[in-house]
Amino acid sequence: MVDSSRPFGAHLRMSWWKPFVVIVVPSLVMLVLQVLLYQVVGVIEGSDDPMSATMTPLKFLAINISIGAAGVLAILLLGWIAKVPWRSLISFPRAFDARRLTYYLIGAALLVGAGTGVVALVAPDSPGWTTFDVSGTTIGMLVIIMLSTPIQAAGEELMFRSAVLPAAASWVRAVRPALGVGLAVSGLGFAVVHGSADPWLFGYYTFIGVSTGLMAVISRGIEAPVAFHVANNVLFTTVNTLMADGETFAIDRSTDSGDASLLILGAVNVAMVALVWRRERRARAATAD
Repeated sequence: MVDSSRPFGAHLRMSWWKPFVVIVVPSLVMLVLQVLLYQVVGVIEGSDDPMSATMTPLKFLAINISIGAAGVLAILLLGWIAKVPWRSLISFPRAFDARRLTYYLIGAALLVGAGTGVVALVAPDSPGWTTFDVSGTTIGMLVIIMLSTPIQAAGEELMFRSAVLPAAASWVRAVRPALGVGLAVSGLGFAVVHGSADPWLFGYYTFIGVSTGLMAVISRGIEAPVAFHVANNVLFTTVNTLMADGETFAIDRSTDSGDASLLILGAVNVAMVALVWRRERRARAATAD
C-alpha cells in the first residue's frame, strides 16, 4: 500500500472510500472531545457559558488536548485502514530527522517573529491587541501555551498533512494531479475545521494549509510544517496574551474579523516554503555529490 516510486504526499494506495473516513472521523472526534472538555472546564470554573469565545487557561488547554488527540487518532486510523506503517506517514522514504526539525524551527521562529513585528508596526489593531500587562491570568496562559501549544500544532499537522493529504491524493493516479488534490483537500479541510465565516480568515487558513502541505511534499516529511506551525502558534498566541491588558483574549473568527493585514502573514508562509525548498535542494545536491 506504500508506493516507493511516488513522492511523500502521494505515496499511498487504498480503496476509494477509505480517505473519506480519514477526512471526517478525526475532525468529528476533535469537535466532540473539545465540546466535552469545555463542559468539564465550565464546571471547574463555574462558568455560565463554557462555549464562549473568550479563552481561559483551562479552555485553551482543552482545545490543545483535543487537537493533539485527534492528530494521533488520524495517524493510527490511516495506518490501520491503509495497512501502512505509521512511520511512513511521518516521513517517506527517508527516516524522521530531528536535525531538520530543529533547523526549520529556528528558521520559522525568525520569520514568524519578523512577520509579527511588521503587523505590530503597520496594523496593530487588526489582531485585537490592546495594552501590554502581566497578571496571574497572563502567566497561567503563558504556561499553557508553552506546554501544550506544540502538541496542538503537531496534532493539526498529523491530521491534515500526514493523514488527509496522502489519503486524498490516493484518489488520483498521476503524481502531480494527485498532489494537487491532496493539497486542495487538506488545505480546505484545515480551513473548515477552524470555523471562520470571514472570507479573509477562511482564505488565510486555506493558504496556511496549502503552504504547510507544500513544505511536507518538498521535504518528504512533516518536520518543516510542524516546526512552522509550532513557531507560528506559540509566538503569535504569546503576543496575543501579553497584549490583552492582563485579561483573557477571545478567538474571534466571525464575519469581518479578518482584513488585508493577513497578507503580511501570508508572505511569511511563502518565505517559509522558499526556505524549505532552498534547504532541501542544497541537501539533495550534497547527497548527489
